[in-house]
Amino acid sequence: MRRIDILLASELSGGAAGALAPFRHDQFDVVLHRWTDFSELPLIEGALWIFIDWVLPEMSGLELCRRLRADALTAHAHVTMVLEEDNQEDRKRALRMGADDYMVGPLTRTALLDRVLGANLGEQDSAGIRVVTQGELMVDVAAFQARFQGKPISLMPNELRLLRYFIEHPGRVFSRTQLISALGKQEPPVDERTVDVWIGRLRRALKGVGAGNPLRTVRSLGYVFDTV
Repeated sequence: MRRIDILLASELSGGAAGALAPFRHDQFDVVLHRWTDFSELPLIEGALWIFIDWVLPEMSGLELCRRLRADALTAHAHVTMVLEEDNQEDRKRALRMGADDYMVGPLTRTALLDRVLGANLGEQDSAGIRVVTQGELMVDVAAFQARFQGKPISLMPNELRLLRYFIEHPGRVFSRTQLISALGKQEPPVDERTVDVWIGRLRRALKGVGAGNPLRTVRSLGYVFDTV
């Protein structure tokens, strides 16, 4: 199966229960993320597609599009601008700012899935991020394997995904709630203390291969991945 991660900086019209539920079609697994904290991305494990409203509470859709294109993690995402009306000048401005295409709202789950699954994504388009590194630590996303100085690190799936997320966001403090959300573990709910278990296992695995302990506890706040 090939995965597509969809970030929604747009409200889905209707708001029916299950609107953000994952969707499987032929060879594609489609995962939807409601994205309101634009300073933090969830863990992206497939090809990335982002839908942006023309008007957002914190900034314009055009400004968010500009920021996405300037960020290495989202520079190659497919960006669709959701316009309030079919205005020729708005269409031109969206494309000039870096949007790949546009559609006229309101955005519904059906319209979103029709747009994504009708795009005929090629193998390269749907591949997503393949390898992430920080110093001598490496996570091979395609192989689902972590290594330090070339040596394999034995990790369970949650710890591997957590390591990848920290490597992608070095120096940032994340609360337990943020880490649960980033890993897509809200449903069914996960107790916040489960994060401590993940962190403990990850620390032991890193120490076991000589990688030290780059994961620092920030009292009352959460955890941060320190770089040398």
